[in-house]
Amino acid sequence: MLGLPSLTGCAIDKGTALAADFEENWAGTPDVANIRTTKNNTLPFKGTSTGTLVLKNGTSADRVTELVGEMRKYVAHHDKITGRIAADDITFTVVADAGRTGEVLALWRSLTADDRVAVADINDAPWKEAADRWRIEVTAVDAIGALAVFKDMYAEGDRHRPLSGVIVLTVKGGLFVETDFNDRFPAEAIAAYEAVLAQYPVVSATLRRDAVSGSAVSIVVAEGVDRDRAGELARRAAPNLGAAVKVTSDSAD
Repeated sequence: MLGLPSLTGCAIDKGTALAADFEENWAGTPDVANIRTTKNNTLPFKGTSTGTLVLKNGTSADRVTELVGEMRKYVAHHDKITGRIAADDITFTVVADAGRTGEVLALWRSLTADDRVAVADINDAPWKEAADRWRIEVTAVDAIGALAVFKDMYAEGDRHRPLSGVIVLTVKGGLFVETDFNDRFPAEAIAAYEAVLAQYPVVSATLRRDAVSGSAVSIVVAEGVDRDRAGELARRAAPNLGAAVKVTSDSAD
């Protein structure tokens, strides 16, 4: 695949040409069910593309590892193409750096073995000075699983090895939890949620980044729960968040 000729260097719509090259180079690859591409034609003769190999159901982990190795070599020779692989409901980006790609492959393996995880996406997302930066989005089967997976992936658990570098991590599934605005573990937001959950039934909660406060907490408790008491528990557990902590009720009023 690496030796095929390319006309992308002189193409006016370079993003379109890159996508066509990707599709041609990977066409007919065993165990690939579908090839998806994007075309970003920024300026004449400039552009980028993302190519995703969607693997057939039941593709073995060894075969996924083999394809990751081939994709890593491909993107190392095509710097304007982002290479991705989708296998077992987990989609991830393959980068030229062998160490970073090895970490992502290990995370793919552990996520596919985690029955708390329904779907996930691991994407290379450099931003400003953070060149080695990952954005990870996971959908869990329920709220309990969502928080457990979040902790495992970020710092506290031993089931998933956290990726090195800066990480934006979002986990949802009855609960929406995300790293705080500085890509750190949202300790106070989680503490507020767990304080309420320990005393009252929680219908849903959102623990997400907020540019002003650093974190924002929105907790919906079941109908009939003392909202004032629940709010007091949450704010006591997260004293630095102040008005960014809100507790409402599932009742109609």
